[in-house]
Amino acid sequence: MLTDHEIKEIDRELEHYEQKRAACVEALKIIQQHRGWVSDESIRDIAKHLDMSPDELDNVATFYNLIFRKPVGKHIILICDSISCWIMGYDDIRDHLFNRLGINSLGQTSSDGRFTLLPIPCLGTCDHAPAMMIDAELYRDLDPEKIDAILKTYK
Repeated sequence: MLTDHEIKEIDRELEHYEQKRAACVEALKIIQQHRGWVSDESIRDIAKHLDMSPDELDNVATFYNLIFRKPVGKHIILICDSISCWIMGYDDIRDHLFNRLGINSLGQTSSDGRFTLLPIPCLGTCDHAPAMMIDAELYRDLDPEKIDAILKTYK
């Protein structure tokens, strides 16, 4: 069930649109901001509030790779897998992150729940590849030592 606060935030977004369904991405982002991810129950409740079917809203939610449809870690690591990052050592950086996080594939969350590692097509910093973003912080010119120091700063 949507909280009163979540409904108020969604309703504020609705003021910007002629049709309720046009605010669906913003509504999904609001719920994710509060809950960390968007559950099936949330999809159902948001859809009802926006006069959409749950299937319609789920199609929108699953289209966007930064709308999380399953629980994620406290911090999201987006590792750039653009051609520039590939050329500059993406494989080594990805494998180092796998080892440090104790995971074996993209999309997994560390056992302590601190980090989820996801790919992203481009972070727009090709001149400083390889790169990653943790939450809203961009890190460039990565190497294993730099990654270790960065990860230590996140609790």
